[in-house]
Amino acid sequence: MRSQNPIFSIIIPTYGRPKQLDSCLSSIAKLSYNLNDIEVIVVDDGSNNPTDEIVQNFKEIMVVRPIYQDHAGPATARNSGALEARGIYLAFTDDDCRPSPDWLRKLEERIRQNADSVIAGRTVNDLSDNLYSTATQLISDFLFSYYNRESARFLTSNNLALSKELYWGIGGFDVTFPLAAAEDREFCDRCIHKGYKTLYAPEVVVHHAHALSFRKFVKQHFNYGRGAHRFHSIRAVRNQEAMRIEPLAFYRNLILYPWENSRRNKLFLTYLIIVSQLANAAGYFWQKSIHLVKRK
Repeated sequence: MRSQNPIFSIIIPTYGRPKQLDSCLSSIAKLSYNLNDIEVIVVDDGSNNPTDEIVQNFKEIMVVRPIYQDHAGPATARNSGALEARGIYLAFTDDDCRPSPDWLRKLEERIRQNADSVIAGRTVNDLSDNLYSTATQLISDFLFSYYNRESARFLTSNNLALSKELYWGIGGFDVTFPLAAAEDREFCDRCIHKGYKTLYAPEVVVHHAHALSFRKFVKQHFNYGRGAHRFHSIRAVRNQEAMRIEPLAFYRNLILYPWENSRRNKLFLTYLIIVSQLANAAGYFWQKSIHLVKRK
């Protein structure tokens, strides 16, 4: 008998990626966890092809509920899912991710020991032959190692869990981030600002299959730069702090990261990381120029 009050509500925002969503739901259906104790909320962010048929394929296996909204971005989609959630805990992942079989079990172990914390797991690139996806994952790995050495200050929303009560205590995701860029960074920063705890749990793993071309890679990191401007603008108001620029050693170590953490294509991956930082800077100053024009 499926519980009307599940332990976990798994929230998945999706937009125009039916094959990836099907793979994600297939992985969740194979979790080493009692499926009667979970519900899955798929939030369709205004896709041209509705997700009804895909969701319907899994309704005999587990509780899956679709929600539909006009296209407003993943931050709004996550909040929409959280509003409908019946679970004690919320677990977030993305439609292009495949949670490991022990994902929820490991999350539950962590979250029960740290009930007042935001728990974030590790993301593994599932497309090792795609050098653009590999470069993006290397950047993410570097940021995790840099910002989470002493306490968790960098968390990603594709592998994140916390109690529903804590989620709304923090205030949910900021919906002024429409580009899927930096809203998780802002959420983590706001969490810390409000005095809540954040915890990085590397044993909690999801596999990420986000295929990129060179053009998509550049666009992705350009948008990260735009999101970074929004993040620092909010942070400046919240903490009355100006943007803090990382030391040169940060960028040097980031550029050299492939040489220590990749077995092949080190030179090309180094090139891509340099391109990513140039695109990031371009996106930041593009957004800043738009902000200045609006203020006039």
